[in-house]
Order: sequence, then structure tokens, then C-alpha cells
Amino acid sequence: MSSIAFKPFHGLRHSSAVHSPTSTTTTLSKPAVKFHVSAAKTSPKLSNRNLRVAIIGGGPAGGSAAETLAKAGIETFLIERKLDNCKPCGGAIPLCMVGEFDLPLDIIDRRVTKMKMISPSNIAVDIGQTLKPHEYIGMVRREVLDAYLRDRAKENGANVINGLFLKMDMPKHWEEPYVLHYTEYDGKKGAMGAKATLEVDAVIGADGANSRVAKAINAGDYDYAIAFQERIKIPDDKMVYYENLAEMYVGDDVSPDFYGWVFPKCDHVAVGTGTVTHKNDIKKFQLATRNRAKDKILGGKIIRVEAHPIPEHPRPRRLSGRVALVGDAAGYVTKCSGEGIYFAAKSGRMCAEAIVEGSENGKKMVDEGDLRKYLEKWDKKYWPTYKVLDVLQKVFYRSNPAREAFVELCADEYVQKMTFDSYLYKTVAPGNPLEDLKLAVNTIGSLVRANALRKEMEKLNV
Repeated sequence: MSSIAFKPFHGLRHSSAVHSPTSTTTTLSKPAVKFHVSAAKTSPKLSNRNLRVAIIGGGPAGGSAAETLAKAGIETFLIERKLDNCKPCGGAIPLCMVGEFDLPLDIIDRRVTKMKMISPSNIAVDIGQTLKPHEYIGMVRREVLDAYLRDRAKENGANVINGLFLKMDMPKHWEEPYVLHYTEYDGKKGAMGAKATLEVDAVIGADGANSRVAKAINAGDYDYAIAFQERIKIPDDKMVYYENLAEMYVGDDVSPDFYGWVFPKCDHVAVGTGTVTHKNDIKKFQLATRNRAKDKILGGKIIRVEAHPIPEHPRPRRLSGRVALVGDAAGYVTKCSGEGIYFAAKSGRMCAEAIVEGSENGKKMVDEGDLRKYLEKWDKKYWPTYKVLDVLQKVFYRSNPAREAFVELCADEYVQKMTFDSYLYKTVAPGNPLEDLKLAVNTIGSLVRANALRKEMEKLNV
């Protein structure tokens, strides 16, 4: 795959707009020209205070950004409505995230070393044979991971506010602050909370798919999927089966454009599915996912039901002035796999690092040029990953015969190695030319068989 040349990917392109301190975004007539804006030499020193930054949203993106900023001495405010939030999420994290974000092993519920990919006809392929002894996919509960990252940010000096962000007043001049309006829930004003305001120099929107920060900067819309998940407590003898195993089901019955999953947690399994194209049928797809796994979860009791939107591609705009979007708010969820936790945490950290660098550890004001460096680095590093997975979803998730071909390919040891190397370490793994050629031939063969099967099925339906 390393030799494939891709066309520019909508949503992960470099913006051709450059802001002056008082102007709105405009589109330049020559998008091929690259602009590098730096504020470090011209931004004024701050008098008698450090830079003030607010992060809206306390998930992996917000927690990682807040920690990075606070460590650098920047006055940091993190606003999160639900400090005990249990976002519906499969909860899989790559091995590189454990080390890169210094996560303690006790917040990882399970270390998955085996996976089953199950086709529409219930043909199961075992995946994981290429994993090295130390390699695994971590399974976490979002309420545990998110709280840990927020607490660590607080320990490093961030101000964590239990509050609901409402709106943002934009500065009329470059030296003026952003004024955030929010409802604070500090336990003193009862369940209704108290209205409050906060003045800051920059804002990071980490408030998810329904981001209010994105709306405030007219970031544009994107397609989104609905993820539906049930946490099911199953008998201990059945939980042994899922001790280090995760399952993924594909087929029109579980989702027309995604997959169903059974992922192990500490003392239960998470069973879920998602779809972009048939949101109104999500409960029907969830029932089908449970039915596909029914023998292995028999006797289970549903202990929690969760649903949440998941972005399908980056927003048209991810930056305006001194406001930047990260995580789901920016649209950083991969096609095909639906992964977002690592990319949320990574984007939050990269955005914060750009602010730290541009402000010289909080001593100078920043502008859009400083924050744009985060987007440039992000797109350069992760655009290939998003594009490859986008292509895979379009090729293999379009019909049941194509999904059968996909599962067939997953049995190939080289495919497994390339997939896990790319997933665990978040790079598009370089391939072996000879093996790449074999893979191309096998892929074409699988798709030809899938197409022949599709035509035969269409004849039967006539």
C-alpha cells in the first residue's frame, strides 16, 4: 500500500485560509501556494500573567490537552459537564497509547490477543497469530480512562470545572479575550447550577460530535454514525471465553455500512453496532448483533444501554482565530474501524504542544498561525491512515459478498501482520513488495468471487 498515490482527501486537506487578527476566514484563489504563519516573533509578551486557555470537553482529547498545557505553566481551564460520563465506545486502544501516554496497566480491563472476524455467513476467522508475546489491544471503560486523564491534568495544575458550556463571545480585536458562558455545577446552587463566565486567550474544542465550539466558529457539518451499545453481564463461565478475545461481526443484518462487536471489559462484555446510512434501524441492527453472539452471551443481563453520534470525516474547518478543534469535535474517527480514542488524545496533545511552543510556555500571546502548525503536523502524519481506511470501507463494506471477501482476506497471515502493525503503532506499515503483489492478486481474486456471488444472489432475488 505504501506505493499507492492518493488524491487529496476531503476534510484532511490543508486550509488555504489565513487569518489576520481582525478578519474572517477567506478562501485564496491559489490553493496550491503554501503559507507558513508564525506568531512567535511578533506576538506580544503578556504582562503580569500567563496565557489562559480553556478546553471544552473532558474526554481523552480534553484531558490530554489540559495536562500538556498545565505542565507548561499555562493557565488551564477544562470544562466538562459529566465527570462520570460513560460514553458508548468499544473502548479499544492501541499498544502505543499505553506507553506514549504513560497509562497505568490497572486502568486496562483486558489485554486482547485474539480476535474473531465473523462473516455474514458466520464463517469465523481467527486473527492475532502474528502478535508478539508483549503485544495486545487494550480494552478500557471510558469512564475510567477519561477520569484518569482529567485527574492527571488537575494534578499538574489544570482547573477542572464541572460545567456545561453554553456559548462563546468572539473578540472584536486581536488583543481581546474570548468570553465563555457556561453553567457551573459546584454543588452549591443545586441541580440547576449557576451561570458563569470565563475570559481566555485561546480555546480548544474537545466537546465531541455535537460540538458547541464547532458551531461557534461555523466549522461546518459532517456525516455521522450512530453507535449503539449494551453492556451485558454474562455468567462467569461464559466470561472465560472472552478473557482475551474480541469479536467483530459483519453483514447487512448487523449493519449496512459498519460492523457489530463484542468487546470484553472487566466483568462484562460490550455488545454494539453502528451505522451512518440507516440510523432509524439501529435497534434492529443491535438485536441482530446480539442474536449472532447469542450462544456465547446466553444468560446475560443488560446492565447499561448507551448511544452516541460518531463523526465519519473531519469537519470542513477545524481552526478559526485562536480556536481549534480536536478529537471527535474535529472529526478524527477512522473509517472502517471506527477508532477514535487514540486520535482524540493525540490531537489534543498536539494542539496543546503547538500552543505551548507558540506562546513560549505561556509567556506570549498566540494567534492562528501558532495553532495552524498543529493542523499541518496532524494532516502530514495521519492523512494516509485515514485515506487507506476510507478506501477499505468503500471496497469491502458495500455488500455481503464483499464482506465475505474481506473476511477471507483476514485469514491471510501477511494481512494480519500489516493490519496489526499499523493499528498497534499508528503508522501505515511499509510492506514487502513481493507480499504486496500476492496480496493484490488475492484481493482481486476475492473481489471477483464476491462479485460472482453477488450476481448469483441477485438472480435468486428476481
